[in-house]
Amino acid sequence: MHSSAQPLRDAVVVISDLVQDRSDFPEASEPVFESNTAGDVSVEGGYLERLPLALVRAGRARFAEIWHHHRGEAITARRDNAALARRAFPGSGGPPFHSDAMVEFIHRHGAPRILCVLGLGVSEAVLEACGESLILYNSIDVPALRVPAEISRHFDLVITGADWQSADVRARHPHMPTLVLPIGPDFASPETFFPIPGPKPYDLIYVAAAQPYKRHDILFAALQRSPRPLRALCVMGYGDDGDRLRHEAHALGLAVDFVGPPGVPHAEVNRLMNTAKIGVVCGENDGAPAILTEYMLAGLPVVANAALRCGLDYIRPETGLAAPADRFEHAIIEALACADFTPRQTVLDHWAWPHSVRHLGAAIDALHPAPVPMQPDLMDISA
Repeated sequence: MHSSAQPLRDAVVVISDLVQDRSDFPEASEPVFESNTAGDVSVEGGYLERLPLALVRAGRARFAEIWHHHRGEAITARRDNAALARRAFPGSGGPPFHSDAMVEFIHRHGAPRILCVLGLGVSEAVLEACGESLILYNSIDVPALRVPAEISRHFDLVITGADWQSADVRARHPHMPTLVLPIGPDFASPETFFPIPGPKPYDLIYVAAAQPYKRHDILFAALQRSPRPLRALCVMGYGDDGDRLRHEAHALGLAVDFVGPPGVPHAEVNRLMNTAKIGVVCGENDGAPAILTEYMLAGLPVVANAALRCGLDYIRPETGLAAPADRFEHAIIEALACADFTPRQTVLDHWAWPHSVRHLGAAIDALHPAPVPMQPDLMDISA
């Protein structure tokens, strides 16, 4: 057991590439650490929460923290529950983002057992302060590495979204271990997304940021071309295009309702998904979207753009259809007419978080010969 003077050594820390003007957490420069029994941890929430909580549940760490940066002057923090806390650090420059306060905090409280760096990354000084940590990286986007080589050389394992991304990593770092295990869809949470009995007034739902790369235009064009009217719901968590998309759908005379931005809690996203018959993913130049398996866990088959760069492995005969943009409406109508899909059970069989944390655990064990023991019983995922 590590000294209580360095409690962070028992943690898994995820650093996202979010930068806020001002943190909405209370000011709290001191730790909010609290250990928990692994069996008491619920693996719920979005992709930021599910990987670290799964590692805690599996006994790979005693608690989890999610960090990001803000342009304020103080370290701020919030405890979500006994297993998970969030912290925002004053940052400067970037990307990759640097925070003197973060480096000092790590020196004072110890480097985490596992550090997972996402997206645009952090400075070399932060990674050097975590020299004793197992450092994982995932870009959450189409490029496998969104950081310069002087940053990526510090990674112990790069989690990718496709074999071609792993090849891109090896092209820069020939001996760097990689693992195809996109943290969004592969750490699916049956506890967060599930079927709810009731009416389904919408033919389809698209849960995606109000940003151009999500390609709402492909959906709108398909709705225009459809041989029969289709009613759609667009749920947008963030992004600057919300007003434009509303105006465009209205101008085209489409039957589309909108929610957000800003986003709504995960429980409300699950409820909204349950008001539709299928889910769609329209993006092309996108990472493997977490929503793929979130739709499926809610019982919705998925129609995905056949040009999606990462994530088509989740589209199987049991889970949905992939179609090119110019035939998207035909795939939507075909999916609506099919009663043979078993999306939730397929996710439970292959991609729910207990499967994925075992895969990640095996990769960790290969890097560290003396691993923390795994918990024998993670979750009954038969239902």
